[in-house]
Amino acid sequence: MTHSDRMKIALNEAYRAYDNNEIPVGCVIFYQNRIIAKTYNQVETLKDTTAHSEILAITAASENIGTKFLNGCSMYVTLEPCPMCAGAIILSRVENLYFGAYDNKSGACGSVINITNNKNLNYRCKTYGGILDTECSEILQAYFKMKRIGDYFTAKKISRKK
Repeated sequence: MTHSDRMKIALNEAYRAYDNNEIPVGCVIFYQNRIIAKTYNQVETLKDTTAHSEILAITAASENIGTKFLNGCSMYVTLEPCPMCAGAIILSRVENLYFGAYDNKSGACGSVINITNNKNLNYRCKTYGGILDTECSEILQAYFKMKRIGDYFTAKKISRKK
């Protein structure tokens, strides 16, 4: 399975978020070539500002393998993680982070700041960005366009593009 194949799984989670009126970000975590967690943003649904897809995936993955550390795990997320999520990725010791779209406003994996590879921290995560960046950006753009102008039909059409 290629990195693009794995990102497509995360992208399907982003579509689920979109369909649930959430900011469309999806995440999947692999361990030994199998999925141990896949989630999407649920901030609105859970009324919890920390319910980002990465945080939910880390919790699910830890429960799945029975440990707080995710050594040997690879995370695929459709948007560059924010500072909160990047911190959680470091604390949980995810080995590899692959993300789709760069976030030039609050990205914490190289765009605005770089938490995942900060030499002052005791752990660093191998980080790779731009995987299926066009597809990952399109769903975010459609979502925010819908929110701004109420273009429901255009947004729904894009949300079904898989």
